Amino acid sequence: MLYYLFNYLDSINFPGAGLFDYISFRAGMALITSLIVSIVFGKRLIGMLQKQQIGETVRDLGLEGQLAKAGTPTMGGLIILAAILIPTLLFAKLDNIYVITMLIATVWLGAIGFLDDYIKVFKKNKEGLAGRFKIIGQIGVGIIVGSILYFNDDVQVHKKVSADYVLSADETLVTGQHMSLEEGDNSKWIKTQDMTTTIPFIKGNEFNYNWLLGDSAKAWGWLLFIPVVIFIVIAVSNGANMTDGLDGLATGSSAIIGIALAVLAYVSSNVKFADYLDVMYIPMAEELVIFIAAFVGACIGFLWYNSFPAQVFMGDTGSLALGGIIAVFAISIRKELLIPILCGVFLIENLSVIMQVGWFKFTKKRYGEGRRIFLMAPLHHHYQKKGLHEAKIVARFWIVAVLLAVITIVTLKVR
Repeated sequence: MLYYLFNYLDSINFPGAGLFDYISFRAGMALITSLIVSIVFGKRLIGMLQKQQIGETVRDLGLEGQLAKAGTPTMGGLIILAAILIPTLLFAKLDNIYVITMLIATVWLGAIGFLDDYIKVFKKNKEGLAGRFKIIGQIGVGIIVGSILYFNDDVQVHKKVSADYVLSADETLVTGQHMSLEEGDNSKWIKTQDMTTTIPFIKGNEFNYNWLLGDSAKAWGWLLFIPVVIFIVIAVSNGANMTDGLDGLATGSSAIIGIALAVLAYVSSNVKFADYLDVMYIPMAEELVIFIAAFVGACIGFLWYNSFPAQVFMGDTGSLALGGIIAVFAISIRKELLIPILCGVFLIENLSVIMQVGWFKFTKKRYGEGRRIFLMAPLHHHYQKKGLHEAKIVARFWIVAVLLAVITIVTLKVR
């Protein structure tokens, strides 16, 4: 909202109003505002939750320090949601299709998580929202996001191709917009709405979903793309939910992932960087940098209260929203195939549960006695069982997350 105010002030030559034209300034302001909102609002919310005795119910799993967490305020994900939404509404262009998409996903997934926490806390039902209803909600947001990104005319990419490239029916030669090409560069830019995405470690660095459908892609491509979006949203949001088992683990990992996504969004939305790195240029995606700056600020600000020993837990209100935001954001900037690397911590946590449950059922059926791969799943509990302190486990997972984030960014050039 402030963007439009300062845009008007700039039109009448008000001193300093032109700063709002710079993505870096608005992203910085969004980051600072989200930190302030999360810290100030967080303190008030924690006090209110404590007064209402809205605390975490802890099952005794035999983990060190686990029972001491009983009664710690939960539903702290409301802090994260407020710290994302308020700066985005203040500093981003609200008519931008990518910002609209991210706002829908954030509110939708936050609402699903809030309903789950509400049932657990106020209805005293430890199971919370039934799993099938969570999945239905995640499918719903996947359908909406997938439909927007596939059918909306504002969603397009500009690709750099060789000068002798033959245009297809749904591609247009772009002229006069991309002055970054050096004189004598034997290439050109084309505009397309096909579902091209970034694929790591492959020459050309691009993969087109339509290729899988051949001649029927134009009419039926959405039948492939939307299920892919649904799968990614469910996988990443549940992965973040699984990771939220130690103080600061999911929050810190999400902040690290968010920083990497901010870099990817910035280079993808800047034609000079896109040209230099030879990646797709995505017009209008620069507003996503403001959103992800607010996301990172919200995660870091929440760590003020969620780091060991935690004063508040995010609950599903936060964890489902964090994972879903990361998934939708990566899809929006055509980097969803980098998620297995970038969100490797979430992936490992998810796989550890799948492997543990699968192996237990297999061995019980075959040998009559269930056996385990890990001492406990998800993986962070395995290390707790081995005697590592919670803070040390979290710090090491953060280090792994940083390493994976760096590798993800490096894949832009390693092909």
